Amino acid sequence: MNSHTNDNIYTVSRLNAEVRSLLENEMGVVWLLGEISNLSIPVSGHWYFSLKDARAQVKCAMFKGNNRRVTFRPEHGNQVLVRARLSLYEPRGDYQLIIDSMQPAGDGLLQQQFDQLKMQLAGEGLFSEQRKKTLPLHPKSVGIITSKTGAALFDILNVLKRRDPGLNVIIYPTLVQGESAAIQIAQAIGCANAREECDVLIVGRGGGSLEDLWCFNQEIVARTIAASLIPIISAVGHEVDVTIADFVADVRAPTPSAAAELVSRDLSQQHEKINQLRSQLIYSWRHFSQQNNQQIKQLQYGLEKQHPQQKLQQQQQYFDDLNQRLRNYAPKMIQQLKHDYREIEYRLNNTNPQQSIQDHTKHIESLSRQLKTLISHRLEINKTNLAAQADKLNTVSPLATLARGYTITRNEQGKVINNANDVKPGEQLTTTLASGKITSIVQ
Repeated sequence: MNSHTNDNIYTVSRLNAEVRSLLENEMGVVWLLGEISNLSIPVSGHWYFSLKDARAQVKCAMFKGNNRRVTFRPEHGNQVLVRARLSLYEPRGDYQLIIDSMQPAGDGLLQQQFDQLKMQLAGEGLFSEQRKKTLPLHPKSVGIITSKTGAALFDILNVLKRRDPGLNVIIYPTLVQGESAAIQIAQAIGCANAREECDVLIVGRGGGSLEDLWCFNQEIVARTIAASLIPIISAVGHEVDVTIADFVADVRAPTPSAAAELVSRDLSQQHEKINQLRSQLIYSWRHFSQQNNQQIKQLQYGLEKQHPQQKLQQQQQYFDDLNQRLRNYAPKMIQQLKHDYREIEYRLNNTNPQQSIQDHTKHIESLSRQLKTLISHRLEINKTNLAAQADKLNTVSPLATLARGYTITRNEQGKVINNANDVKPGEQLTTTLASGKITSIVQ
């Protein structure tokens, strides 16, 4: 036997492994309708059974991780719809189904349609968050699309009356169960959009079976919700109930009552918010007042530093300083000249030549004249400077301004009046003149 022939010889294990791989990769996921028989539930928690019809059967396995999601207890003879993948149990070579979901036969067919429509609409982008509208923060009018006799309507109205009694409510009654319910729901949504009388719509009903809620899983309702210009809240069934309308709507509420809470404003929360805002306003006002008072004090301090009286005092001090320096300068110069004179006289007495005496006498007389001239000249310069400084001080002095016939008028708070519009009738004014003051009342 050659090597090529040996390569085509399978072992049983290899054959079963390759058959298992072919089944799992080629067939993929299948949906199967059948009757449960030979059900076995060992301590491991896995389910083993057969699915059969009138002419054939197939072995099945549903492991614990998947069967926990089954909402009913399977029994022998139950008709079920399962989703499974084909496989092979290699140790025995048994062809079998590995099941990942199971529903009763009636609901199972609906669930299959639900999954198909959900996948189709998701592929078209109808579930995308980008296309969903934001609910208005404080709606003035709310539309309710539901049965006029259903418990859901009364639950919504009770919540709205308790939380926000001033909110306008418009009811669009419609069937929410049965063959014509989906068309009526779509028509009600279209009517609300045409009238443009609502800020937000609540579409929903109370809980029920998958078949009871089926009108909210139909394509016409889904596409009408997606096309609505008014934001829509889907409030179908209880929290565990999920419909196609929930995926398409702008917001999903777990219950009709929860939808009412979403669109209403809690008055107690509003009062609490108002109190918080009032406290914040009082705090802000106090903070502003403190800052304003501090700024006023700073401005008053700056104004006092720029007041003419302070400027006048500074100029007066400078004048006194100049005068004192002048007084100190003249005696020192005279004292120095006297000292020089005594020194010359001393030297003259020591030498005593007549001619020198005469010369020195003439020189001394000349120096004396120069000294007098210098002193007179220096005094004139100082007097001139002093007069100039005095004129400057007199120029900036408010008193000089008053002496020229001007006056200064102030109100009762001491503010200088520059404009006739700054005073009011009946207000008392004080006018300061070069000599004296005049008090007047504005007419």
